[in-house]
Amino acid sequence: QVQLVESGGGLVQAGGSLRLSCAASGRTRSTYGMGWFRQAPGKERELVAAITWSSGTTYYADSVKGRFTISRDKAKNTVYLQMNSLKPEDTAVYYCAAAIRVIGLRTGPYDYWGQGTQVTVSS
Repeated sequence: QVQLVESGGGLVQAGGSLRLSCAASGRTRSTYGMGWFRQAPGKERELVAAITWSSGTTYYADSVKGRFTISRDKAKNTVYLQMNSLKPEDTAVYYCAAAIRVIGLRTGPYDYWGQGTQVTVSS
């Protein structure tokens, strides 16, 4: 089992920045990759960014390329999502997820999920 706890969400004005954190605990040695997803009201959940734990290979959705950066700290078992130039359309609940099997970062599937953290961007 892997437990994931997100933090760092909040309210920010358009153009501002936030950094989300996801702390992993439990059987983290088996983690292959981690991703950040988001779900806005009335919309499907979408993958925003993902990273392989070992090599640091990354994936970004087109909508966030150049604005968001995913990174990981192996010593702290934590993955981050730095979000810059935020837009109102980035408003959503952001979820952290972990995969313990070799997967395509974009396709998954991801095995463990956090509870989510709300990000609200005002115009």
